[in-house]
Amino acid sequence: MLRIGSLDVPDGGLVVMAIVNRTPDSFYDRGSTYELDAALARVAQVVAEGADMVDVGGVKAAPGAEVSPAEEVRRTVDLVAAIRAAHPTLPISIDTYRAEVAREALAAGADVVNDAWGGVDPQLAVVAAEAGAGIVCTHAGGLPPRTRPHRVVYDDVVADVVARTTALAEAAVAAGVDPERVLVDPGHDFGKNTRHSLEATRRLDELVATGWPVLVALSNKDFVGETLDVPVDQRLTGTLAATAVSAWLGARVFRVHDVAATRQTLDMVASIKGDRPPVRSIRGLA
Repeated sequence: MLRIGSLDVPDGGLVVMAIVNRTPDSFYDRGSTYELDAALARVAQVVAEGADMVDVGGVKAAPGAEVSPAEEVRRTVDLVAAIRAAHPTLPISIDTYRAEVAREALAAGADVVNDAWGGVDPQLAVVAAEAGAGIVCTHAGGLPPRTRPHRVVYDDVVADVVARTTALAEAAVAAGVDPERVLVDPGHDFGKNTRHSLEATRRLDELVATGWPVLVALSNKDFVGETLDVPVDQRLTGTLAATAVSAWLGARVFRVHDVAATRQTLDMVASIKGDRPPVRSIRGLA
């Protein structure tokens, strides 16, 4: 069983996690949801398009201007509270690597801590456990937050992904997090070059085989852009291809910008696998 907030995800169920950034400098939306009203409108839109949960972030992953913990709280906590008021049962994750930010966001109504930087703050799991929340344990290759990889080398990138994420997951459970609320993320682009991210996708079944539910954050990332030689605004097709492969290999949760297209892609994969019936089937019967 995978549990995300009030959502119990059945075997074969695929979860769309919609990205809602309250940052003025996001690589993708360039601050379009920085203002609170715009962010709330985005939440309403993605829910209508089929999102199962939303992921709120207040600091972009790439290098840039310093964002203090207090400023990150200002950007995210009021939004979490407003989402919870408007959507009482919608699962919310807080994308942060700081325990003090996670604590405030969970108190405001978040259900999951999405730690994209590989446990640099070990108190994150403690905070999640205290709140009865879930946690996402991500591979970032040991890099500090908001840094880019430079000529990083692995003997076997997938072996490293498996070892680091499962260790983080086990540490989270030891800290008191419900095992049914722990996910692992191979961390595409984080601490990896494009070839590493492609291999992590190709061999995703090895991470799935650990038994921990797998989340993938593929949406419009650089490995897609470099593979196809396309800019950020032309990466949807490549993202959906990687999404379909990841779903076929067993990923359960998909962190995305383009909700409607992702929902259709995942529904089609689920139907091909036999986990979801077609909405209608009249061809050859009428």
